[in-house]
Amino acid sequence: MRPDREVAIVAFAQSDHRRRTDDLSEVEMVMPVLHEVQRQTGLKASDIGFTCSGSSDYLAGRAFSFTMALDGVGAWPPISESHVETDGAWALYEAWVKLLTGEADTALVYSYGKASPGSVRDVLTRQLDPYYLAPLWPDSVALAALQAQALVDAGETDEPALAAIAARSRQDATANPHAQLRGARPQGYYTVQPLRTGDCPPIGDGAAAVILAVGDRARELCERPAWIRGMDHRIEAHSLGVRDLTDSPSTRLAAERAGAFERPVDTAELHAPFTSQEVVLRKALGLDGSVRVNPSGGALAANPVMAAGLIRLGEAAARIHRGESDRALAHATSGPCLQQNLVAVLEGEDRA
Repeated sequence: MRPDREVAIVAFAQSDHRRRTDDLSEVEMVMPVLHEVQRQTGLKASDIGFTCSGSSDYLAGRAFSFTMALDGVGAWPPISESHVETDGAWALYEAWVKLLTGEADTALVYSYGKASPGSVRDVLTRQLDPYYLAPLWPDSVALAALQAQALVDAGETDEPALAAIAARSRQDATANPHAQLRGARPQGYYTVQPLRTGDCPPIGDGAAAVILAVGDRARELCERPAWIRGMDHRIEAHSLGVRDLTDSPSTRLAAERAGAFERPVDTAELHAPFTSQEVVLRKALGLDGSVRVNPSGGALAANPVMAAGLIRLGEAAARIHRGESDRALAHATSGPCLQQNLVAVLEGEDRA
């Protein structure tokens, strides 16, 4: 989907991602992040035309848990609000479409996840086909290991190459004060062969938020807005048995529809929770060594479930805000083995 109306990310904030936040409720985790994006823009809750959130009731263990998080937004006087039961990147997509229609000029998007109270590996099995796969309880790491082994068998990577991705990502995270894991770490023991602990994302809690605005309103709110030049999302077949796990045609198609291949990008924030998934995404997106991949450390440094994809968009936008990037690609995924994929192209502009 390519926009006819200019829409930009004008503010981004995220929490400090932690292994456990037993001392915080979801509302208490979200509120500082919401206040920070409003502070960056000077907007009040009453100035926001549309609000959209992303989270998972399965993580919280109760239905409609997202309604409690609205206490952190302030839903009185009544607001225009929506929610998606998936990563906040898809909430951003919904808000973007809302702004493209002209129904609002500003939007607040936020997402959060507390994976620490339960077993996130077990929770994520509920994404699987309920008749054939879910009853077998293959967890998210086991499925990622199947994908990694397929890549090794195809000669597209090996364990030392995967270890190098992990080392680079966590070394880059040393410059990210919000990251959960920072600095070089040993690959550790096999979790599910060929994946070692270093190839897998940390389990933790966190939240993120962005503000979108249109046209001249965006220029008023941000010195260098990150303009969304295109965004699209696609999905693979639900059955893992009919997919080539070494490739991601849905990512490639989403990138093509978003305009990612029209001109080179200088930065890519890829939502690759496992090192092997970066291999797949680099191939699908045609990223070579000239592109800075995951300068924030990516999901290997902090992976709050339901917020990690939105953070990729926010991190790419923040680099444009700071003048460190001119054209960036942001990617988000959901489901096993890169099943659903969203790609956005962000650009800055020179200010006279």
